[in-house]
Amino acid sequence: MLELRHLRTLVALRDAGSLVEAAERVHLTQSALSHQIKDLEERLDSQLFMRKTRPVAFTRAGQRLLTLAEQVLPQVRMAERDLARLAGTEQGRLHMAIECHSCFQWLMPTIDHFRDHWPEVEIDIPDGYHFDPLPALAREQLDLVITADPQPLAGIFYEPLFRYEGLLAVGRQHRLAGKSFVTPQDLAEETLITYPVEHARLDVFTQFLDPAGVRPSELRTAELTIMMMQLVASGRGVCALPNWALTEYLERHYVRAVPLGETGVWSTLFAAIREETREAPWMQDFLRTARETSFAVLESIKPA
Repeated sequence: MLELRHLRTLVALRDAGSLVEAAERVHLTQSALSHQIKDLEERLDSQLFMRKTRPVAFTRAGQRLLTLAEQVLPQVRMAERDLARLAGTEQGRLHMAIECHSCFQWLMPTIDHFRDHWPEVEIDIPDGYHFDPLPALAREQLDLVITADPQPLAGIFYEPLFRYEGLLAVGRQHRLAGKSFVTPQDLAEETLITYPVEHARLDVFTQFLDPAGVRPSELRTAELTIMMMQLVASGRGVCALPNWALTEYLERHYVRAVPLGETGVWSTLFAAIREETREAPWMQDFLRTARETSFAVLESIKPA
């Protein structure tokens, strides 16, 4: 009567809090997900959760299945890893570069979790590399690159991890703080603070300012997110960051966040890998772990 997909669906429903978001996580339409749950409830002759509640409120039967899922799914995952390891013929190497200043918030827990299960895979993040990461990936100097800016390179595959929204961080008393969204023209008189990277790699330029032909009155760079937040909070500029990077500063009421445009600016974060390593068991497990960890520790992201 019960299948692993049912348990995974219930976990996704609990973690996402709604049918719509849960359907995205398990790669089904909302209609297909609803049908799957209804079919399961009919088989069990039990209602599993209360409809029209947000977040989802589970019944006692639903809670019992969630308890089962928490016991069974990790064991299944461990067995899958063991079988993949037994079938593997190479030790594996995972040297990576991160084209994302804010990614360590979810990447380091991912690496820690992955290392526990694949101790034989050599993991390294080269420090201070003086080359373009994606071409270096193609030359086999690297094995994985975290990027939001995919480039068409022969032999390179881009695995989508998740989607995120870019938000404009402003001081709590800033003139834009009360707006429901900002327009490109709103930034024409502002000092825009960015990480020290090319403008072609920043969504605030490529998806927001450049199409409107707008330039901020002044540009300023900062290496660290916390430095950017200090500048923003003290009224010395504004900055655009991924929604997850702003969570802790918003919770502390340090700054305010405003969407970029009426529909927002959304981007996808990718893991770039070489085609020949795409099917390696340890690489597949790293990508899966990265997605699961991202949704566990980051807020307001969406499945890619």
